[in-house]
Amino acid sequence: MLKGKKAVVTGGSRGIGRAIALKFAENGADLAIIATRESEAALETIKELTSYGITARLYVCDIKDADQVDSVAKEIIADFGAIDILVNNAGITRDNLLANFKTMDIDSVIDVNLKGCIYVTKAFIRNFVMHKKGSIINISSVVGLMGNKGQTNYAASKAGIVGFTKAVAREYGRKNIRCNAIAPGYITTKMTAMLSDAQTEEMKKMIPLGKLGSPEDVADLALFLGSEGSKYITGEVIKVDGGMYV
Repeated sequence: MLKGKKAVVTGGSRGIGRAIALKFAENGADLAIIATRESEAALETIKELTSYGITARLYVCDIKDADQVDSVAKEIIADFGAIDILVNNAGITRDNLLANFKTMDIDSVIDVNLKGCIYVTKAFIRNFVMHKKGSIINISSVVGLMGNKGQTNYAASKAGIVGFTKAVAREYGRKNIRCNAIAPGYITTKMTAMLSDAQTEEMKKMIPLGKLGSPEDVADLALFLGSEGSKYITGEVIKVDGGMYV
């Protein structure tokens, strides 16, 4: 579905980002993976991606630093040429009750999740305009749509991504550039793996399908949004949550 296309995935070395990168590679896309450091997990991901016979490279960048983002974007475009797909997946959590937040807990989540998404999109938007095409996929969250106790900072950052997605879709639609968001619900990642069995069962009770989703469930939707099969879809926020927030 993506043969010959070139994609950039932030936070692509683990979890949902890794699943999306692998799904793209399986479908023929060359990949530039942006990670905060050259970790063993990141290098292992690159190795697995190249096993599909595509080109995959790792780029180290702190996405909350606009200058670093601009620099790495230029490097990626020099290496890959025209970029077709951008997936803004990188994100962090710093959970607590609002009254107990330290300033750094608020700033770090907004800086990475929201400002990082904006910085990376801005760095690649001229590439898309120049080539008169592109699919931007932003990873938001159902928490950004419905809120969640103990995650006011995270909810604000993910809700911001929703507004940003719709604004980009309106601003660049006439340039044949699409921008959509995916809002995952409870997905089985290292973070949810730390929950107790009792907590997991309580989560399942909130979900009509009665189970947690997998990173691959999100990756399947990202594949569709990156492909020509979604060429008339833009400005949408699509939930992957088993019906949790209907």
